[in-house]
Amino acid sequence: MNKQAPTLEDVAREAGVSRATVSRVVNGVRNVDPSIQDLVRSAIERTGYTPNRAARALVTRRTGAVALIVSGAGDAFAGRVFADPFFGRVVNGVVGYLRARAMQPVLLFAESEAAREQVVDYVGQGSADGALVVSVRPDDPLPDMLLSARVPTVLFARPARTTPVGCVDLDHYAGGRLAGEHLLARGCRRIAVIGAPPDLRAGRDRLAGFRDALARAGHDSPPVAEGVFTLDSGAAATAALLRDHPEVDGVFAANDLMAQGACQVLRELGRRIPEDVAVVGFDDSSVAVTCRPPLTTVRQPVEEMAAAMARMLDEQVHGTGAEPRTLVFSPELVVRESA
Repeated sequence: MNKQAPTLEDVAREAGVSRATVSRVVNGVRNVDPSIQDLVRSAIERTGYTPNRAARALVTRRTGAVALIVSGAGDAFAGRVFADPFFGRVVNGVVGYLRARAMQPVLLFAESEAAREQVVDYVGQGSADGALVVSVRPDDPLPDMLLSARVPTVLFARPARTTPVGCVDLDHYAGGRLAGEHLLARGCRRIAVIGAPPDLRAGRDRLAGFRDALARAGHDSPPVAEGVFTLDSGAAATAALLRDHPEVDGVFAANDLMAQGACQVLRELGRRIPEDVAVVGFDDSSVAVTCRPPLTTVRQPVEEMAAAMARMLDEQVHGTGAEPRTLVFSPELVVRESA
């Protein structure tokens, strides 16, 4: 004979509270004392109670699911996402926050106009309680589409135009300045940059901060070769820079993957790192540790930013958050062996 599944009444008896109190905790009602919430959650764990999500959704009008949308362009977009450790760090930060609150992420891709429409239909019809959007396009129409569908939405990185939506971002200008100051402090004087696509605000800000650090020290604006945040583009940009500027003794790359590409080319050409050419990356991703040599880089606290993004959406969904706001994080220089 099968054992009957634990009920709300079983949890209430185990916790020593009323059934109504257990129901409020299970349904995410926020006016329950934190100590009582802890009691109920411990009782849920001990009894093995599993909420009926379908019944819960009827009461709360919430699914317990959050759409994590990666928005970009091109048929190879999904492959690019999985090759870049940045996106994995975003997922880790989001999942870490949601899991502790018995919420689940649903990963969606919006790489084309048709895909964006499908994503908006999916979320707008109630399949998720809100949307977390990570976009690689500065003019991405997806945030406005979600807002028009009245979907609670929070963005990773500020959009190119003013939009009434919350977001998290980094002080990219300060990060670029840190990189420039470090290379100058090492004694580098003929410095080059592997930049990001100029239509990306983050890339422009990183370059502006770097240039200003050099200008304040009396140096001319550095030569720049553009990359697209991939290892291959970093390698190609480095080869071009060294062909035109063979005297380069320092390189700043706008992300770690491009810095890793730079290191590969420098080694192939017999340039010692950092003795001949110092290299600084950006992000402090897993690439920074596995690179040869390990990268000095500007840390972007992606996991913390992603968790904050999820928290902002959670507060919005439950009506406990403030008006949409931008939360800006500070970068940090992480010194390793490449500079």
